[in-house]
Amino acid sequence: SERSWKKLNHPPLLQMNSNRNSMPVSASGGLICFRNSQGNFIVSNPVTGVCNEHPPLDPSLRNLTFHAIVMSSYPKYDQRSYKLVVVFGEFPKLSFRVYNSSTACWEEETALRKNFDDDDSTESDSNDDSAVYFLSKAGNVVATNMQRSPSKQYSSVITTKNGEETLHFLSSSGSVVACNLTTKCFSEYPRLLPVFFEYSIDLVECGGRMLVVLLSEFFESASLRVWCYNEEARSWQQIAAMPPAMSHEWYGKNVDINCVGAGDQILICLSSTKISSCVLCDLTANDWIELPKCFV
Repeated sequence: SERSWKKLNHPPLLQMNSNRNSMPVSASGGLICFRNSQGNFIVSNPVTGVCNEHPPLDPSLRNLTFHAIVMSSYPKYDQRSYKLVVVFGEFPKLSFRVYNSSTACWEEETALRKNFDDDDSTESDSNDDSAVYFLSKAGNVVATNMQRSPSKQYSSVITTKNGEETLHFLSSSGSVVACNLTTKCFSEYPRLLPVFFEYSIDLVECGGRMLVVLLSEFFESASLRVWCYNEEARSWQQIAAMPPAMSHEWYGKNVDINCVGAGDQILICLSSTKISSCVLCDLTANDWIELPKCFV
């Protein structure tokens, strides 16, 4: 609203030695969820400085592969309640657990079953979810075709439609996985790009929809586009694209994108060792505005 950056101090709980290296893993409704080195979760209000450390998960779960960590907040009386959902396990045996701030405890583990209504092309993705090793353009051997920062490792969003909650996250192979928490089943969407195609990608929730923001390079130019998945047609549809004159400057920079949605807007943070910028995309007006630099 003011087109300016505000400095927020770290809460005292996150300044303790045991929590000093905590990583932000999710955010919702003005709250930020951190995960410390012990694997425990801390939810903080960065404006008021109030922090709450969750009871630890069962020790048996800490060694499992975590795929998604997402927080969903909602107003309740005179305060803001929230729940934290974690998805873990090995494909196709996935499970999830929910922490509810109203009860201040973790709910029981719930198994997710594979949705066998998927077509053959998406159904095979879960059996091919191992990392892909290849030589990048920069000459480095990388273990995935996605460029993503460590803090986006568990990037995921929750959407609600017809009373059913669906959690979306990115698998290690680059496909979007949709977990219906109401019917307790999951599906894999078809990939947007081939498995050996280098790109940077992130998921956002805008206006109740899950959208994918994807930066790719083609014909010696960079392209940043926003995609929406059509459930009925079982295909991806482009709904917005950064003007080519604006996206071209990111070509060859090995850029990582981190995004968050709010209403009909998406905040896109583009960063690399060579250049960084924050862009605000208005999906309704198709406006792309580069924000003032944030100096830390």
